[in-house]
Amino acid sequence: MFLTFSFEPPLAVVPVFVNAGAALLPALLAGLVSALALLFKPKELLRVCRRKPQVPLGVIAGAALLFFLIRWLAAPEASAGKSRRETRSEPGRSGTDWSQVAIEILRQEERARLAGGGLPPGAASNPEAAWKPADRPLVYRGDARRSGYLGGPSPTGLALRWEFRQDDAMVLSSPLVSGKFVYCATATLDPPGTYGSVFCLDAATGRKVWETQLKSSSPKTDFKGFFSSPALTADGKDLIIGQGLHVDGDAELVCLEAATGRVRWLRPTPLHIESSPAIEGELVVAGAGAIETGPDHKPQGDPQGRGHPGYVFGVRISDGQELWRYPVIDPESSPVIQDGIAFIGSGLNGGGVVALKIAEGLSEKDRLAWKTATPFPATGSVTLDGDLVLVGCGNGDFVFAAPNPQGTVLALDRASGNVRWSAKMPDAVLGTIAVRDGIAICPSRNGEVVALDLKSNGQELWRQRISERAPVLAGPAFTGTHVYATTADGYLSVLDAATGKVIERIYINHENKPGELGLTLSAPLISGGRVYVGSETGGLRCYGGSR
Repeated sequence: MFLTFSFEPPLAVVPVFVNAGAALLPALLAGLVSALALLFKPKELLRVCRRKPQVPLGVIAGAALLFFLIRWLAAPEASAGKSRRETRSEPGRSGTDWSQVAIEILRQEERARLAGGGLPPGAASNPEAAWKPADRPLVYRGDARRSGYLGGPSPTGLALRWEFRQDDAMVLSSPLVSGKFVYCATATLDPPGTYGSVFCLDAATGRKVWETQLKSSSPKTDFKGFFSSPALTADGKDLIIGQGLHVDGDAELVCLEAATGRVRWLRPTPLHIESSPAIEGELVVAGAGAIETGPDHKPQGDPQGRGHPGYVFGVRISDGQELWRYPVIDPESSPVIQDGIAFIGSGLNGGGVVALKIAEGLSEKDRLAWKTATPFPATGSVTLDGDLVLVGCGNGDFVFAAPNPQGTVLALDRASGNVRWSAKMPDAVLGTIAVRDGIAICPSRNGEVVALDLKSNGQELWRQRISERAPVLAGPAFTGTHVYATTADGYLSVLDAATGKVIERIYINHENKPGELGLTLSAPLISGGRVYVGSETGGLRCYGGSR
């Protein structure tokens, strides 16, 4: 049975005086100050007590009232009932955890500052400059170069601004920021299946704008979990995302109204869509990946006994109508589109990169532009840079490392699919390769981040280990000056892009609930001087720079 979680934004712990308290407080404070002053003048105090005994009595009564008023405000659960969240305390102890109160006060002050238009150091003085709406579709990692950078300063000295978290829900999906909003999705494991939600937040404050958990209200049907990341149409009206994790079947491509979260249409598949969709005009393209079972990892059959190796399909955005379908073995990769061609990787049992013409009405033979084999499954997203198609591959997966780890980055000619060059990697490259200014930043399953020079046929510029025990499974963000990379155990590292030196490292899982599955797979996104990133237990978080 599926469960539905709801989330209420954290309420301020800062005392707010209302009604009678607001009017009485200045007078009470003034009386106390006067009383304190008299304590240092004994003769004057004695004179006042003889001539006006009601004054000291009133001061005492006012002090008592102020004392009880402050106690009442410091215990919001007792006065406001269940409408306010409990203040966390240490396990096994009762009372208020004042360190958490202080942290929440600082967060509330930051939310208020950001909501008022304040920007981090180095940002433009015009608040709208950091939140410029897109004039093109926004896809996974921002664009074809997959840099995960949408403009603004590169923040360092990271400090938490806000978090959006639900119990037991993982954020495997990578966030998408457009204008003043951030979109993302959750996944919760509920064996033998999964469920999840898509949500929209105010990017500055973390306030929930909407959240959609049901793909159908009659009959009530929950979404499956989301690994796919959302894409937004150029006009900002439609949000499109794939549904389902690797164990799921009968999932859909989902289109939501970006403003409200209302489901516009669902395009069903017998498989799951971990692929993050690509958009070109009125067409969205995604891959439906195979469900492999057993020791031989063969595709699972449908009720009629036929195996489903997977396929790539194109859907019209206006009405959700499927326009074409092309068979590709396990296209878990996220496609990218340029000049009427969609490029996507073929994963387990496949091993290759496929270029497909996206025009409507083509035969299967005419749709294929080219296909190039890769030495290992190509499950990571495809990256484009000029006339190069970049793809990482390897012999490990997101859960298990290979006994003899191997990995490769391939650079293919965009027009022909011919291999221009290849670079040997220490382990599988499963996350997306990020490119800026002729430099490719590659995540490696062995816990390293590697920089390659695209102008010198993939020559290695530097290699930096950011974890001794956890793999780098998500694509890094690359601003040109800094690299932001996560490890599967829930750490975010900031590296100097010129040298690879680690500048700082912070924990992004929930502090009281460490990740046990090693499923921090959400790729960070940099926009307007802030870092947006999801994790296994920390939800979606926003960090700003202090320097």
